[in-house]
Amino acid sequence: MLKRLLLCVLLVLLYLVIFAAGSFLHPFSVTSVLASRGRAARIFIWDGVLFALALYLLTLGIEAAGKRLRDLASWTTGSLIVALVLGYLLRLGFVTREF
Repeated sequence: MLKRLLLCVLLVLLYLVIFAAGSFLHPFSVTSVLASRGRAARIFIWDGVLFALALYLLTLGIEAAGKRLRDLASWTTGSLIVALVLGYLLRLGFVTREF
């Protein structure tokens, strides 16, 4: 149980770092305009979320290859959800741009 909890905490940190890196670097520039006021626009950059989801699928693939999917999939999914919620609360990916 302690190993799984430690794995969950480490995966949350890993997903959060990948989410932050994708949000700040935004190599693909996949964005959505959330609001527009005057000469400013509130934008969300999806690159961090996409990178976290890609890493999640890679993690699930590794767990399936090691035949540990039944034991670890719920912990991995929970850690992704916690990391995405923390990233949203930290306002990662949200940008205000002026024209």
